[in-house]
Amino acid sequence: MQAIWNGVVIAESDDTVVVEGNHYFPESAVKREYLLSSNHKTMSSSRGEASYYSLLVDGNINPDAAWFYPEPREAAAELKGRVAFWKGVTVR
Repeated sequence: MQAIWNGVVIAESDDTVVVEGNHYFPESAVKREYLLSSNHKTMSSSRGEASYYSLLVDGNINPDAAWFYPEPREAAAELKGRVAFWKGVTVR
């Protein structure tokens, strides 16, 4: 699987976990040079608090386009150390 935005592969791995149609990539498969820390957070009753990254590719920013669960709830433990994408990021 690849996560692609703005023509650039942001993450690539055959080891993704799919939850509600979203592919969660291992952190080690994500090209960190394209990630910017974000202060944005959301809460999921089943997974816990999500933190976000914005993407920066060729001078273009996609705010809060990647998310992860630093301390997922026990029921979502398989998401620990994984990152998912949205907001125009193609996963194929």
